[in-house]
Amino acid sequence: GQGVDTRPRKGQEVTIRLKTSLEDGRVGEEEPTLTFTLGDCDVLQALDLCVQLLEMGETALIVSDPKYCYGAQGRSPDIPPNATLTLEVELLGARDAPDLELLSGQEKLELANRKRERGNFFYQQADYVLAINSYDIALKILSSSSKVDFSPEEEAELLEVKVKCLNNLAASQLKLDHYEAALKSCNLVLEHQPGNIKALFRKGKVLAQQGEYREAIPILKAALKLEPSNKTIHTELSKLVKKHADQKHVETEMYRKMLGNPSTPGAPGKCKKKTRGGGWSIPWKWLFGATAIALGGVALSVVIAARN
Repeated sequence: GQGVDTRPRKGQEVTIRLKTSLEDGRVGEEEPTLTFTLGDCDVLQALDLCVQLLEMGETALIVSDPKYCYGAQGRSPDIPPNATLTLEVELLGARDAPDLELLSGQEKLELANRKRERGNFFYQQADYVLAINSYDIALKILSSSSKVDFSPEEEAELLEVKVKCLNNLAASQLKLDHYEAALKSCNLVLEHQPGNIKALFRKGKVLAQQGEYREAIPILKAALKLEPSNKTIHTELSKLVKKHADQKHVETEMYRKMLGNPSTPGAPGKCKKKTRGGGWSIPWKWLFGATAIALGGVALSVVIAARN
């Protein structure tokens, strides 16, 4: 290469020549020119990590573990699962990334969609952390200020892509049990599209995971009303209604114990017993005790009156 000073930096757009091969020598892909943003996880992790170490004009052979390529899923039809790859890489060029404020509507759409599709790839690979990273980058592009005027059609397209990214972001956050973050993503979708079924469903799931059944049920009902044939929503709602009923039962029992009445409502008291004739009689021990107390009270009154 041309020296360590020519190594590219994260955030720059780099162009490489790429050839990938399997261990048996079969060629997976050949790209005479592949351009991507370094450090954004736009390509295989093996490339993202190693291209940073290349000098301009340098050619390298990289032997990569499956973890940093296509992982356990592989890539149909040419890359089998858990495949070790050899990457032949030549660094052809590097330049600073374009100014987001100067991008046209179509340029911004294309760039954001590339990041979103990369996020979808990571989601399918079950790598939800990297999926979130890609969706966040796409949203940053879409939310950036602009010095260029967009047409109403471009504005609508940008909003549609933004909603897709937020919905996918919420799905990834749910997979990692990041409930507060997922709830925020769902709410942002619903601000733009109150009737978005995916956002309603995921918001209901988030609230259910947090034990907020009373809030979750009407949200899932709203989603089911919009799409009555959706079996997934129907199943989730049925489970939620049952959990809510169980929760209410537990709370009722807890309150009853707190109030000192653990017995079930309507149970007959133990202070009375029924006679053969159908009437109610008071046990003789209680009657004797009550009589003694009454006589004692009368006697005490007589003594007090005599003293006076």
